[in-house]
Amino acid sequence: MSAIGTTAQNELKKILEALLLAAGEPMSVPQLVSLFEAGDELSASEIQGALDDLSTDLEDRGIELVEAASGYRLQTRRELEPWISRLWEERPQRYSRALLETLSLIAYRQPITRGEIEEVRGVSVSSSIVRTLQEREWIRVVGHRDVPGKPALFGTTKAFLDYFNLKSLDDLPSLAEIKDMENLEPEFEFDEDPLKGAVQDPAPEEDRVDNKTPEVVANDAAPDESDTPDRQDEPGTGEQQ
Repeated sequence: MSAIGTTAQNELKKILEALLLAAGEPMSVPQLVSLFEAGDELSASEIQGALDDLSTDLEDRGIELVEAASGYRLQTRRELEPWISRLWEERPQRYSRALLETLSLIAYRQPITRGEIEEVRGVSVSSSIVRTLQEREWIRVVGHRDVPGKPALFGTTKAFLDYFNLKSLDDLPSLAEIKDMENLEPEFEFDEDPLKGAVQDPAPEEDRVDNKTPEVVANDAAPDESDTPDRQDEPGTGEQQ
């Protein structure tokens, strides 16, 4: 199958479609290549070409082929969510504004310590927020800051990129786009998750921690509270796992 004809190409597209449906998680081109026997002599370029054709075939369908950080996956189109959600009685999990703001700071300023997050937000970070993000495998400890107390440095993971349909951190919205979303606050009251598009529960109002000392930040030992932060200034970079 080194020179794939029309019939063989159509067959390959059906095989790839079935593989991605059965996998239930993103698959990379090398992973797909490895599933074919040596006698098939399929190259990465042939697999990639078939994936591109499959994506075109699905343009007017209810499912789409999406490339995320870990590879390709088939998923239902987001615009069909109102109907698909009726299949389940349980409501989608809601995330507080405090959690989303903490995740955004880690994504844009990684690697970053918990104390540095608190310094930007002006409030302490709840341990439950960090635990939830780690349990979802959206963030991980990537090292420790070389200061007294050796606070952990947090960064995002490939699972984070996969969940939000991002191939890399470069696909994150620009700061200009984020500022545009902030300008919509009077109209939408920030009840919408800018990353996922799901309605969120409003974050509770709690006491602000305005007077932090360098020792508290360095040792990453602030009390556990949450509230609404100021936005970050510039994006950072971080190695994905």
